[in-house]
Order: sequence, then C-alpha cells, then structure tokens
Amino acid sequence: MTVLIKNGRVIDPLNNLNEPKDLLIEKGKIQSFGSPGKINIANGEKISIIDAKNCVVCPGLIDMHVHFREPGFEYKETIESGCSSAAAGGFTSVAVMPNTQPVNDTRSVTEHILSLAKKEGIINLYAIAAITKKLQGESLSEMSDLKDAGAIAFSDDGRPVMNNELMRRAFEYSKMFNLPLIQHSEVLDLTEGGCMNEGMVSTELGLKGMPSEAEDIMVYRDIALLEKTGGRLHVAHISSKNSVELVRQAKAKGLSVTCEVAPHHFTLTDEAVRGYDTNTKMSPPLRTIKDVEAIKKGLSDGTIDIIATDHAPHDIVDKQVEYQNACFGIVGLETALPLSLKLVEEKVLSIYDVIKKLTSTPAEIFNLNAGSLSQG
Repeated sequence: MTVLIKNGRVIDPLNNLNEPKDLLIEKGKIQSFGSPGKINIANGEKISIIDAKNCVVCPGLIDMHVHFREPGFEYKETIESGCSSAAAGGFTSVAVMPNTQPVNDTRSVTEHILSLAKKEGIINLYAIAAITKKLQGESLSEMSDLKDAGAIAFSDDGRPVMNNELMRRAFEYSKMFNLPLIQHSEVLDLTEGGCMNEGMVSTELGLKGMPSEAEDIMVYRDIALLEKTGGRLHVAHISSKNSVELVRQAKAKGLSVTCEVAPHHFTLTDEAVRGYDTNTKMSPPLRTIKDVEAIKKGLSDGTIDIIATDHAPHDIVDKQVEYQNACFGIVGLETALPLSLKLVEEKVLSIYDVIKKLTSTPAEIFNLNAGSLSQG
C-alpha cells in the first residue's frame, strides 16, 4: 500500500529536519521526501492520502524503560498488551527491564522475550538484561552471553547493585562491550520501609519517607566508579536536584554518563500524595518543587538526555490497599507524549527538543536502528 502524508511539519532530529515536507511511504518503507505538493504520483496508482496540515510528522517514539511483566506476571501486563499500549502512545520501540519471573539473567530468557515480541508485538522490543544473577546483587550475570543473545544494556532495575566491588567489575565489562549499565540509584539502607519522599509532606501525612540523599549517594558512587574503570553509566529515572547536578559535573569532566527522567518527575511533586492515591506511589518517589525545577533546568541545558516512562503496570489489588502497602509503580506509555509536550507550553523545551529526547537521542545512547525517518 502506498501512503502520502502531506502538508505536515516534519521533525526528524537525526536528519536535522524541521520544516514542511510531504512524505511518501510504499510497502511500509519511506521512499521519498518532498516540498509540499512536489511529490509525483503515477497516474492510476492507488494511494492513501493523509492531510497532516497543522500537525507534526515525526519518527516513532522510543521508550528505554518499561516493565511488560512477561514472563511471570502476565496478570499485570503481557508483551502483547504492553506493545499495544506503547503503540497507542506513539511509541514504536521500547526496552523491557529484567525484573520478570524468571529474571532475564540468562541467554534462554533473553531469547524467549525477544521471540515473544517478534511473534506477538506490533512494535520493536529490545531486552535489557540483569547485571547480577536473579537481581540479588551477589554475583554477576553471564554478561557476555546475554550480549550475544541480544541484550542492549544491563540493569538490576529496582534493586540497585549495592556491592561496590561487584559494580566496579560490571563497569569493566560495560567498557569491554560498550554497553551501558542502567542504575536505579538508591541506597536501600536509607529507604527501607519508605513509601514517599522524605520531607514536610511525609511528616504531615505520617508516612515513612525516602530521602533524596539515598539517590544522590548512589549516583555519586557510580560516577566515582565510572571515572576509575571507564565504561558507560545511564542513570535511570533521575528525580533529585543534587543528582542532576552530579550528572552535570560528570559530563563536564567528559565521563560517559547519561540519564533519563520520567514524565511524572517533571509534572508532579510530593504534594500529590496528600490524597493517599496509591497511583502517586512510585520509586524513586515524587519529590519537591525544587527538585522539579532542577529537573526542568537539566532538561533544558541537556544534562538530562532522554525522557523514559518507567511504565510499571500492576493488578488492581496491588494498588487498592493502604498507601504504605501498595506496590510502587505507575503506567505511563499512553500519557508520556502529552505530558512531555507541556514542557513546550512552559518554554522549557522546544517541540524539536522534546522529540529528540524521545527519538534520536535514546537511539544513539543504546545504539538502536530506530528513531528516524530515514529513507528505506
């Protein structure tokens, strides 16, 4: 089938496009670009025409941090339903975290996930494998084998690697393979039993808090190890003011560190918890307005490289309980783009930069053949 998208504003950061263009697609592949009205169509050719006047035409979005729960927790989400949710939100590429059952810490699990995605998914799905076996932080996974099986990065997801020597060795493998380590930055000793940001609001609500210093200390440690060993560090869902500054300083030193932010961390503060709505319970938690302002500055000046959802669906019974007993996590794939576009309204980012943080930059960081409107 041939499709002509006409009169749209094409934004494709990888190809430095930001102008009105017509776009011709044949058999699912981009064949040509042209100035509005300049693409020639053969007489009699069957063609579907989409008039994109007053609309933006951009590459499919990329989300490098999702939890599709399969295998093991299909009652929360499956690869099929997760891919459908992603497509509904404009995402055509996602990377799934390894906190499944069994954990994605072996070649067979990686291959199983990728096989399921190829069979059942309607978008591109990439696998992130575990840094340590069973996410237990005691011994490294077979990182070389996982890389060969198709893993594009390594992470212990919501369980940070607390052992300093183990993380140092992981960075050495990261350097060898040129693949990033994605760290959930949290010193668990400081957050045990916590369910929201530690501060005035947590005190007023009588809920145990999770101090932002727990994130800051881990970010500092990982940057120090990175400076020692080389390798690549990607800080997941950054949420605190001081952590943003630590990443900024590390980049100024020329270290290979990148980071992401989830839409809820530049949209909401811990004030949202006052209603005890368990949908506001996530890890890292919603922080203060000062943290949100620092995150927006980090987005604006390029310290924060990409936007990623940390899409983490749960069964209703996991959320309809007392706040302190509810599971951490919130869905985000279908709301990420409109929330990100609020940054344009607030003049934090241009629409070009929003699209860049959702397409070409994640593709570059994780070496993906995605995130552009290149011909073919």
